[in-house]
Amino acid sequence: MSVSSPTAAATAPLPVPIDRRPRDAATQASRDGRAATAALAAAALLAACGGGASSAPPDAFLALESARTDRRILQVSAATTSVGTPVPTPTQLFDWAEQAYEALFPDAAADQAFDPYVYRYYPTTGNYLGVAGTDVYLLGPASGHVLTRVGTLADFAPQVLATQWAFTDAQAARFLLQATFAATETDIANVRAMGYPAWLDQELARAPSAGNWDWLVSKGYDQNPDAANVAMGVDSQIWQRLFTATDGLRQRVALALSEIFVVGFDGITGPYKQFKLAGYWDLLANGAYGTLRSLLEQVTLNPAMGGYLNTAGNQKEDATTGRLPDENYAREVMQLFTIGLYELNADGSVRTGSDGLPLETYTQDTVSQLARVFTGWNLNRPRGESGPEFVRRPMTLNASLHSTLAASFLGTTVPVGTDGTTALRMALDALAGHPNVGPFIGRQLIQHLVSSNPSADYVARVAAAFADNGHGVRGDLAAVVRAVLLDPEARGDAGLTDARFGKLREPMLRFVQWARTFRAGSTSGDWNAGNTSDPGTRLGQSPQRSPSVFNYFRPGYVPPNSALAAQGLVAPGLQITNESSVAGYLNFMLTAIGGSHADIKPDYSAELAVAADAAALVDRLNLLLCAGQLGSDARQQIVDAVAAMPATKDTEKINRVYAAVMLVMASPDYLVQR
Repeated sequence: MSVSSPTAAATAPLPVPIDRRPRDAATQASRDGRAATAALAAAALLAACGGGASSAPPDAFLALESARTDRRILQVSAATTSVGTPVPTPTQLFDWAEQAYEALFPDAAADQAFDPYVYRYYPTTGNYLGVAGTDVYLLGPASGHVLTRVGTLADFAPQVLATQWAFTDAQAARFLLQATFAATETDIANVRAMGYPAWLDQELARAPSAGNWDWLVSKGYDQNPDAANVAMGVDSQIWQRLFTATDGLRQRVALALSEIFVVGFDGITGPYKQFKLAGYWDLLANGAYGTLRSLLEQVTLNPAMGGYLNTAGNQKEDATTGRLPDENYAREVMQLFTIGLYELNADGSVRTGSDGLPLETYTQDTVSQLARVFTGWNLNRPRGESGPEFVRRPMTLNASLHSTLAASFLGTTVPVGTDGTTALRMALDALAGHPNVGPFIGRQLIQHLVSSNPSADYVARVAAAFADNGHGVRGDLAAVVRAVLLDPEARGDAGLTDARFGKLREPMLRFVQWARTFRAGSTSGDWNAGNTSDPGTRLGQSPQRSPSVFNYFRPGYVPPNSALAAQGLVAPGLQITNESSVAGYLNFMLTAIGGSHADIKPDYSAELAVAADAAALVDRLNLLLCAGQLGSDARQQIVDAVAAMPATKDTEKINRVYAAVMLVMASPDYLVQR
């Protein structure tokens, strides 16, 4: 970008600003108030003494009556503010401009005041940027040395406050589809009225919805002797929560966590599998906003995980028989749950040694020694207990089966003779405190909620929130979720046209979104959506049915021989996408959308009300399903196809709705979420 060419400045792409404002709204208000008071005081002082430490701005900067107007130089947003939406302060505007137009406004300048301005001067480029009243002015090479009114503070609000406020329904819907499962008209209105931080505050404070375990009990499965050995209610217990829970953010985060700390139905052993899965989901949901360290301990001692990765019943070494501790959990807790295979920088990039090769985080010896910590633990099932209650109690320690050998791993040494509880605490402290955890877990949460290929800066900002939530707490998952969703890369409009930004919607998420968007109900009350894992006839994915501890797909999956591979991009969701799964998804959704699913039935009453107007119907679906991201060509093709269908009778109108929903949910612009 040339600082001497206003044309270049007007046509250059708009970078995403970095949000420097504090998270707390009261703190922000206090800061804004202090800034305004200080500005007025400075203006009075400068007016009284004829200037400040620096020289007064040039006369041309003060000649407001001769200023021209050019709203292109700083690219005023197309979005408009409305009554009740916030307007940035001059300081917020200046901070944004320094990030968005670094070549014009290099380095962080200080606010200055000279009647009628609050302004900043950038000696490197010779540009002045100031606010007089509510108008924003520019003078210097960027404006051709002509004083130029580039807009008002309100004009710049959508860009400056992008991480704070939804200025359009589409922006609100986009946020909701990252933070939850669906965007209803009520949800959109709430987000627009409250702003993103306040909405997140509300959701983070919301108590967990009724648990999966409680739902199974309400259905009498705990009293059914067949439930111990028959997989009844296994899928229903999770579908009902995903379809109906009022704490959408918590459940969305829990789903992401379930794909990192994986427990899958096929790998669970022993009785009451439905209760094991229900208890595990409740654990993830209840711990979604706690600390990573606390969640890691709960996961480690959970009976479902204990059976899945062989911690339950794991015994110490025996020199007589040659028995060694099982290493399964020790390996996966490092590789998948905390630190990964290679040492990472704070931005998620891999650290390399002097030979240029990645530095490994652990060795086989690390695994073997850490495995000693995870011995002696087993299910807490009192003799004679016949019900499922034991599967949600943390595992208990049998000291006689716990290894008391010394164990050294990740810079920590557990001394000889250390009891099992202390040894476990030391190991989990070492894992949770490892510098890899922030970028390793943070990047995966970004991938699940926002984008498969986050920038290094995005990862670094999220990792910083993991390292310190602003109050000295490490691993605060609520702070991490907030950082993921409020990051400029998530909220900025640049991602809408950036081919590197976004992710493939997971098939099970598409199904849940459809059910929530169209207020689906269960005719039986049992939410019998079933196992949707079959890629040929169903979704190719089903919650809590990952085929292995490595999830349905790897976070670093690169489709071979693809354009994505050539660009060095990953596409995790494509690992379960092929000709069979594409057809299976379309056929399954065609049945569900058309109301022919045996148990899950949608409510299209709101869509029927506008079905006679094909454009209005498609635009409604575009907002709710795609956050307005249907391209103009795709939108018109769907409108034309729907308009070609008759809409005189009620049966014809409902067929229009079926077709419109199906066409939108089959379109590439829907399948790729930005």
